[in-house]
Amino acid sequence: MAKVTGLGGIFYKVADPAKTRSWYQDSLGVGGEWGAMFPFKKDDPNGFSLLSPFTADSDYFAPSEQPFMINLRVDDLDAIIVELATKGIAILGRQDEDYGRFAWILDPDGVKVELWQQLGPAPE
Repeated sequence: MAKVTGLGGIFYKVADPAKTRSWYQDSLGVGGEWGAMFPFKKDDPNGFSLLSPFTADSDYFAPSEQPFMINLRVDDLDAIIVELATKGIAILGRQDEDYGRFAWILDPDGVKVELWQQLGPAPE
């Protein structure tokens, strides 16, 4: 039987797609012909993508008004935060858990972006 093997992407509408693609390339170093592109890696047995529903009244995406949030894996959260600060991008918050470290920013369209550095094995 055929099965789903992972998250293929997040698609959303913005006023100026070229501006948004450029911001992700310039600010986070991710880009490609169709936007931020992440090749699959078979060498990371602990890595995973997540499609996670939240309740309609959740405030986890605040201060964004958008009904979704993007989570991006990073390899060095502290270094990314320093780079973003030098570009004038505000860090909305930071949080460390036993399974990972998190920071949040807004992209130019007001979409909340969660940056996640995984620590240890994926939570069960």
